[in-house]
Amino acid sequence: MRKIFFFALIALSYSGFSQTILKTPWADDLNPENPLPEYPRPQLVRDSWQNLNGQWDFAILPKGSSPETGFAGKITVPFAVESFLSGVQKPVGPDHELWYERTLDLGLDRKGKRVLLHFGAVDWEAEVWVNGQQVGKHQGGFDSFSFDITDHLVKGKSQKIRVRVWDPSDSGPQPRGKQVKEPKSIWYTPVTGIWQTVWLETVPESFIASSYSQTDWENSAQVFYPEIKNSQEGQEVEVSLLEGGQVVASFRSQANKPAPLKISGPKAWSPDSPFLYDVSIKLFQGKKLIEEVRSYAAYRDIRMAKGEDGYQRMYLNGKALFQYGPLDQGWWPDGLYTAPTDEALLFDIEKTKEMGFNMIRKHVKVEPARWYYHADKLGMLVWQDMPSGDMGNRWEVRPGIIREGMNKARTPESEEIFKTEWKEIINEFRFFPSIVVWVPFNEAWGQFKTTEIVKLTRELDASRLINSASGGNFEMEGTKIVGDIMDLHNYPDPVMPDPAIFGASTVLVLGEFGGLGLPIEGHTWQLKDNWGYQSFTTLDELKARYSILIEDLSELIPKGLAAAIYTQTTDVEIETNGIMTYDRKVIKIPEGELKKLHEKLYK
Repeated sequence: MRKIFFFALIALSYSGFSQTILKTPWADDLNPENPLPEYPRPQLVRDSWQNLNGQWDFAILPKGSSPETGFAGKITVPFAVESFLSGVQKPVGPDHELWYERTLDLGLDRKGKRVLLHFGAVDWEAEVWVNGQQVGKHQGGFDSFSFDITDHLVKGKSQKIRVRVWDPSDSGPQPRGKQVKEPKSIWYTPVTGIWQTVWLETVPESFIASSYSQTDWENSAQVFYPEIKNSQEGQEVEVSLLEGGQVVASFRSQANKPAPLKISGPKAWSPDSPFLYDVSIKLFQGKKLIEEVRSYAAYRDIRMAKGEDGYQRMYLNGKALFQYGPLDQGWWPDGLYTAPTDEALLFDIEKTKEMGFNMIRKHVKVEPARWYYHADKLGMLVWQDMPSGDMGNRWEVRPGIIREGMNKARTPESEEIFKTEWKEIINEFRFFPSIVVWVPFNEAWGQFKTTEIVKLTRELDASRLINSASGGNFEMEGTKIVGDIMDLHNYPDPVMPDPAIFGASTVLVLGEFGGLGLPIEGHTWQLKDNWGYQSFTTLDELKARYSILIEDLSELIPKGLAAAIYTQTTDVEIETNGIMTYDRKVIKIPEGELKKLHEKLYK
């Protein structure tokens, strides 16, 4: 049983940066010396690794300066510097840079090995030095990156790492989600710096860098795509699928070639039965085993197809399934982008499942790999948004040719920044079977060259559906919308696209609705001026209105509606339209009541 902690509201102010501190139940479980100690990459597991989370030196300096005069104090990595759990809670802004430094004892046996330094995510531009030597630079706030630091290490265990971070927030063109320098309405506190686990691992000269798989539903096979870095002539990869410790399928192929595994009597993964196979991936040079990593896989197929009623539906494993879930922002009052503990990260998905939802739309944010791992284990479908940025174009929900002002006139640099990070996100997260829909744009926020971006998405991953523009703008190819899904937003009542016009060619969904707001005293980000799309004063009023929404929603399903997304999982900052409060201490409508209400949606 989780310990119950007393609520704490503490007003803090640092040179123009002030907010109320709202703590989740897990904040007091955090060990600042060893936060988030779990292995950060469950999709590709090695034993030879070292977690570098914990206390680092930090300094916030004018852009272009360097911290040669010293550091300001300690920061708890991996929490953004603006967050309470970082121990700092200070702004940075586009005119300053955030510096980190840590001297560590390398606890790994590196004889005959390469040493890789991994960052789960750093927002936004990161430059890294090891023992005074620059090892690389990375731009992108939501994708992981690594550097081979072997040649920069010195004799002995003691090594020094320094990181410089610059983040222009909403004054730059980069993907940033809902961060702004001046939070208000649906826009939240900036997140700067390291916000996911930092870690080391050792690998052989040739090593298994990544792997993902796709289900070949018609042929009862799972096709794996292992990537071997620094591969040598004659090397081979053996992929084995295991159930209960026993090998049920295996295939050996040349390095960097697909490995199709035929499965006898495959067990399909679904929200009702989230079965996962264990996977072993071995790299050989002749008969010599160079290395082995552990992974997992799901036999799972998602596609759109016309149902017996003539409407396009989303088919999971050959069966039409109505998908219903909450809009999930993934923010925390104490950690901002970063959950205090792995238990906290798991909590939101567990509660969503207990409430009778079968899907989550991850809204303009990308989570750490462990979040998707939990979704895979629990059987939760995920729609994955691309974080938005470089906004300012006009939004229209009517389908048609994109007209003047509806597309964002991005600079070549801005377009390339978007494409580069979107490619990295897809390549990194296509591993996770829980993800069934990619969403490159939301409500025209920075939307540009929609047809081109959908084509790029399809080229990178043709195994999932594409929701080209959640809420619009909708671009047409002939008489069909670009992408697989037409997605309308409406608050608070449920609506749907016109099935007579679009239902035969496009999956029709309600991408956002609801937003019923109820501030709970003692559990809000600020003491007053909180809001929802429709606000209430009592829990009974909220429950009654939600029940009406679900009843109205159920009547749209036989008319062609294939999915719906309710706003939202939790309150976020001044938004109080969550099913749970921002601190996760109050569930406004009990899980059992919600599950019973939702049952009618799946019949």
